[in-house]
Amino acid sequence: MAAARVRSGGRPTLEEVAARAGVGRGTASRVINGSPRVSAQTREAVQAAVAELGYVPNRAARALAGNRTDAIALVVPEPETRFFAEPYFSDIVRGVGAALADTEMQLLLTLVGNDRERRRLAQYLTAHRVDGVLLVSVHADDPLPDLLEQLGMPSVISGRRSAAEPLASVDSDNFGGARAAVGHLVSRGRRSVATITGRLEVYGAQRRLDGYRTAVAAAGLAPDERLIAPADFTEEGGARAMRELLARRPDLDAVFAGSDVMAAGARQVLREAGRRIPDDVALIGFDDSVIARHMDPALTSVRQPIEEMGRTMARVLLDEIAGRSEERPRIVLPTELVVRDSS
Repeated sequence: MAAARVRSGGRPTLEEVAARAGVGRGTASRVINGSPRVSAQTREAVQAAVAELGYVPNRAARALAGNRTDAIALVVPEPETRFFAEPYFSDIVRGVGAALADTEMQLLLTLVGNDRERRRLAQYLTAHRVDGVLLVSVHADDPLPDLLEQLGMPSVISGRRSAAEPLASVDSDNFGGARAAVGHLVSRGRRSVATITGRLEVYGAQRRLDGYRTAVAAAGLAPDERLIAPADFTEEGGARAMRELLARRPDLDAVFAGSDVMAAGARQVLREAGRRIPDDVALIGFDDSVIARHMDPALTSVRQPIEEMGRTMARVLLDEIAGRSEERPRIVLPTELVVRDSS
């Protein structure tokens, strides 16, 4: 038993139990959480692996110690400036809060904008001060999801880091939404369609760019990298990218921005350049936030069900904390193009 602990590098994991028992992670989890939907032979194999490795489930250990916190953390790895400027985050919080309203769970909002805050959060989570974690807006190289895996902490991520995301995830159809936006622009006769992307280390931004490229190809338009400008989901970033696009391709006649906030920055630059929207340049955003409805002209935007994403994330996490989930779901919610005056 001691040798097994040394090889695993410390506290045995659920994955090691599953491997020792010769079953999948979900099956091992069902046995440990007392599910009746396993065979007697499988139950015995998992229980033997648990005993041999000295595995103690985190939830069971906390329950035995009377140390359940009845709290979950909503972690946003962004600085305060972006959190309060971007309506996406407040909608997520609203959805999560609605899902938790009838439970005893308390919600702790944590912003992680620098390395010091990240280290402090890691210490907090390692001490199991919460029963689960909701992660929003995670970058591809963020070590936090891997830490949660090592801790065995129930976790749900919004916006996967990659197609191979191991955590339970809830996302919107970023690819389909972008493809629909560009298809709409093409259907209105636009032929030089540019895009302003979010940070491409964010998987959702990658998928929106993929959707843009696919729609351009499907329309028979020649791909042109000069029509693609990266930004950072901020209004300033959208404005900066719009200036780059106009310098490269002054003949562009449409822009698909990867967020409404970036579209607002692009709109300002287009106006300064004397370009009329939509007469000279059509403009589409993504999120269908309050910004889209209050812009002049009103912004065509891809609606993603952000509050529903928050509610779904919370429900999935509650199931995982309670041991009701057999596997880690990967849920993709549909998007919808809302056409307004800007296109």
